[in-house]
Amino acid sequence: MSHALKFENSIESRKFIGTNQIFDMPFSSVFTWLIKKRVHQIELFKQYPIEVQQELLEDMLRKSRNTEWGKKHGYTDINGLSEFKNRVPLQDYEDIKPYVDRIFKGEQNILWPTEIKWFAKSSGTTNNRSKYIPVSVEALEDCHFKGGKDLLGLHVNSKEKSRIYKGKTLVLGGSSDINEFRDDSYSGDLSAIIIKNLPLWVELKRIPNRSIALNAKWEEKLEQMARYSMDQDVSVISGVPSWTMVLIQRILELKGTDNLNDVWPNLELFMHGGVSFEPYRKQYESLIPKEDMYYLETYNASEGFFGIQDRSGHHDMLLMLDYGIYYEFIEMDKVHDAHPDTLSLSQVKVGVNYAMVISTNAGLWRYKIGDTIMFTSVNPFRIRVTGRTKHFINSVGEELMIDNAERGLKKACEVCHAEISDYTAGPVYMDGPIPGCHEWIIEFSKAPKDLNHFTNVLDMSLRELNSDYDAKRTNDYNLRLPIIQIAQRGTFYKWMESRGKLGGQHKVPRLSNHRKHVDSVVQFLSKLEPV
Repeated sequence: MSHALKFENSIESRKFIGTNQIFDMPFSSVFTWLIKKRVHQIELFKQYPIEVQQELLEDMLRKSRNTEWGKKHGYTDINGLSEFKNRVPLQDYEDIKPYVDRIFKGEQNILWPTEIKWFAKSSGTTNNRSKYIPVSVEALEDCHFKGGKDLLGLHVNSKEKSRIYKGKTLVLGGSSDINEFRDDSYSGDLSAIIIKNLPLWVELKRIPNRSIALNAKWEEKLEQMARYSMDQDVSVISGVPSWTMVLIQRILELKGTDNLNDVWPNLELFMHGGVSFEPYRKQYESLIPKEDMYYLETYNASEGFFGIQDRSGHHDMLLMLDYGIYYEFIEMDKVHDAHPDTLSLSQVKVGVNYAMVISTNAGLWRYKIGDTIMFTSVNPFRIRVTGRTKHFINSVGEELMIDNAERGLKKACEVCHAEISDYTAGPVYMDGPIPGCHEWIIEFSKAPKDLNHFTNVLDMSLRELNSDYDAKRTNDYNLRLPIIQIAQRGTFYKWMESRGKLGGQHKVPRLSNHRKHVDSVVQFLSKLEPV
C-alpha cells in the first residue's frame, strides 16, 4: 500500500461531518474546524503528489471501464501510465464533440459512468463557435465546489484575524439557458451552473439573488447587481478582474465616492481569475486603499479547477492534485507535433513552458485544454499560467507569449506611471524590405505622459524577457519597434458589446498570431465619436 492510501484524503476513504457533530456549533467554529481538516489533507498531497495522482488515475479508469469510451480503449486491463498513453489518444474539442453531442441529447454512460446533465458553455476567444463541456456531479462537488472552499479555507488559515464569514460574498458570474434537447438539463457559463447548484449554507452568504445573478442581459444585470450590493456588508468579491472593475466603477458612481472602503468597510478578499490581474492591480489598490486587503488568484475553467494562489504576495498557484483531475504536460516546442509525447508530474522542470493535458472525473480523457503553464516549484508543485497554445505572436519566430506581454506591460506602466484597462495585440507583417512589427491597441485608465517612452520601455522589457524576440529585434532586421495605438475610454467594452461578448466568461483577446482582432478594433475605433 502506498503512502497516500494511508491517509484520510485517499480516494476510497472520504469522511463527512455528521449532523450531531455540528449541531448547535456557531458557524465560525464549524468553518474553522473544516478548514483545519482540509489544510491537513492538502499538506498530505503536497507531500505525496505522485502517489495521489497515480491512485486518482487508477480510480477513474476503474470507474469508467464499462462506459462506451472505457470499453473502446480497454480500460479493464490498462496497467500503468505507459499503457494508458498508448491506448488513449490525445484529444481536443473536435475529437470529443461527437460524444458530447450524444450526451447533450440524453445518452449516458458514454464518457463517464454517472449521469451528466450540465454543460458548461465556453466561447473561447479565437472563434465564435461555442464549446459545451460536460460537467458531472463529481466534477461539480469534488472539483469546482472544492476549489472555492479551499481558496476561502487557505486564506482564513493564513489570516488568523480574518472575518470573511461574517459578511457577504459578491459573485459576478455568467448566465444560463435551458438547452434545446432536454428539459431536465441545461447549459450556460460554468459560474451559472455553480450558482444553480450551490448548497443552502453557501446561498445564505452569496449575493446577489439568483434572478439577478443569472440574468442573461449583461448591462441590465450589471445595474441590478450594483444597486443590490452597494448597501450590503460585502467581505469577499469573486469575479474576472475586468468585468468586476466595471461593476465597482458603477457602484462608486451610485454612491458618490472614489473609495470602495466607504461602500464596503469590511471588504477583505478579492478572488479573481480568467485573465491576468497585473494590468488591473494598481486600479484596485487605488480604489481599495487598505493594507489588509488581499487578492488571490484562481486557475479554473469550464473543464476544471486547477490551481489556487495559496500564498499572499507570491504570484504563483498551488497545483491542486486531489480534484479528480490527472495531469500530463507537453513541452511547447513539441505541442504542434503529430503525436507529441507527454510528461507526468515526476518529469516536469521549473521554468519550462508546457501545454496542459487533463483527464477528468467528467469524462474528458487526455484532453488538451489549450492553456500553457510554467512550474515555479516542483516541491510542492506550483505554477504560473503563461498563456494559450493558440494565443501568441510568432510572425517571424519571436514566440511572444501572453506571460511575456503582461510582464512587459507591467514594467512599462511602472516606469511611465501608467495604468492599463485593456489591450490587444497582433502582428504587422513584413512589406518587402520593410520589417514587420507588433501592433498594440491599449486602453489606458491612466495614460503615460510620453507614449514614445512607454513604447521603448515595453520593447526593452520584452527583449529582456524573451530571447527570441530580442534576436528578431536586433538591428530591426526582422522586427522593428512596436506600434502602439491609444484607444479612448470604454473602447473595449463597446467593442465586446458589438460582438455580443459582454460579461460572464468572455475575455478580450490579448495576443493573436493574425490581424483579425486588431483590424476589428481599429475599424471600430474609426467609427467612434472623438472625445
